[in-house]
Amino acid sequence: MVLARVWSVAMHGVDGTMVEIEADLGPGVPGVHLMGLPDAALREAKERVRSAVRNSGVVWPQRQVRLALSPADLPKAGAAYDLALACGLLAAAEVVSPDSLTGVALLGELALDGRTRAVRGVLPALLAAHKAGFGTAIVPAANLAEAGLAEGIRVLGAEQLSEVLDWLRGEPHGLREPAPVTGVPTTDGPDLAEVVGQSEARWALEVAAAGGHHLLLTGPPGTGKTMLASRLPGLLPSLSPAQAIELAAVCSLAGTLPADGGLLDRPPFVDPHHSISVAALVGGGSGTARPGAVSRAHNGVLFLDEAAEFGPQRLNALRTALEDGEVRHARREGVARYPARFQLVLATNPCPCAPARDIDCTCLPRVRKQYLGRLSGPLLDRVDLRVQMRPITAIAGGASESSAVVRERVTEARERAAHRWSGHGLRANSEIPGPVLRGEHALSTAATALLERGLRSGAVSARGADRCLRVAWTLSDLAGTARPTPDHVAAALGFRERSAA
Repeated sequence: MVLARVWSVAMHGVDGTMVEIEADLGPGVPGVHLMGLPDAALREAKERVRSAVRNSGVVWPQRQVRLALSPADLPKAGAAYDLALACGLLAAAEVVSPDSLTGVALLGELALDGRTRAVRGVLPALLAAHKAGFGTAIVPAANLAEAGLAEGIRVLGAEQLSEVLDWLRGEPHGLREPAPVTGVPTTDGPDLAEVVGQSEARWALEVAAAGGHHLLLTGPPGTGKTMLASRLPGLLPSLSPAQAIELAAVCSLAGTLPADGGLLDRPPFVDPHHSISVAALVGGGSGTARPGAVSRAHNGVLFLDEAAEFGPQRLNALRTALEDGEVRHARREGVARYPARFQLVLATNPCPCAPARDIDCTCLPRVRKQYLGRLSGPLLDRVDLRVQMRPITAIAGGASESSAVVRERVTEARERAAHRWSGHGLRANSEIPGPVLRGEHALSTAATALLERGLRSGAVSARGADRCLRVAWTLSDLAGTARPTPDHVAAALGFRERSAA
């Protein structure tokens, strides 16, 4: 009997840590001792592995088995260690050569009959294994399409534990390699041409798409708030390969990756119900922190319909993600990090009774103020564009521009912004830090005169002033001018707060 070592991966948010599993068979009462802070699911791995080994035609060693998972002080969760535990134990029993496990990362749950079962987080785990220098990984066949998205590492998919053992012995085996990676075919989403009227809101949607800005739509029911919001992803550029991989890693951990494992090339659109919990919205939960809706909307759009109904606790939980572009969950073993760089679109009625016409409102002024007051000042200060939508007064009208036409203008504006900010490693106007806006790219005194007046009067905060400058640059990009003019700054300030202009 020898001491065998095998490797798996522990996920902590989107970051993976390589876990070394040592297997030692010694004298004593036959049994299995599992060490390394396993959770309940991992503690049960002893029985799953025992049955899987026996039902794969291998004799279970009648020795005292010790399995140690290191780092010992890092909590281990889930059933993804089953395959590695089985292979390490059989290497210690000299059923397979311990040398055959060198440079191999193993992931997968085992059924009692030896079949492998899919697990979450395979893609980010393989990215971590590649970064750590591993050249080969074995995963469940059900995860093979997803695993094929990881570049730089050889991936093999197994249906049975016996196939893995045959491969480790150098015998004919049934392990498969993933098919070439392809993008998921995407159908055209809803078209902007279907929206009747609302020219100002359509223009705000275009500005939001061109600069990556957050948007608030306020108006009575039936004015097209949801229709407009659902058409924003169709105006955004396609995801780059790096962005698609980031999104796929989050979806893998959330269990929402398409079954065929293809890369999503369109920005996601996530619209949770207002009854969602804080943990489901921003991620977290008891035990292992899971990604929430804000992370599933990474590189896309998070739409909160009936935003005032979400309540202050849920809405204020978004503030850190809006500023930092990621969510961090503190746990006793460390901080789990999930990306959350999304565009926020809020839609709300002006009051609880929400009549089609303001004149028919039966709410007291105090009630209207309290209702909209659920959207806190600090949250609204992070929203760049605010639009008051009016009831539709005529169904018939001229043809509206399609999403394809607007997307062309948005793409041109984005290209101008990306070229301008390339030296800072940024692509969209909404990402530019304030010191850059006020420093090397500072506007003339004449251009910012109205904004300075708003700052002095208290109509706009310092954060709001920076956001106005970002919107002004977006308006300049859409107009094709080299720098924002006073009219662009005034329009940006008007989008933010009508009274400020």
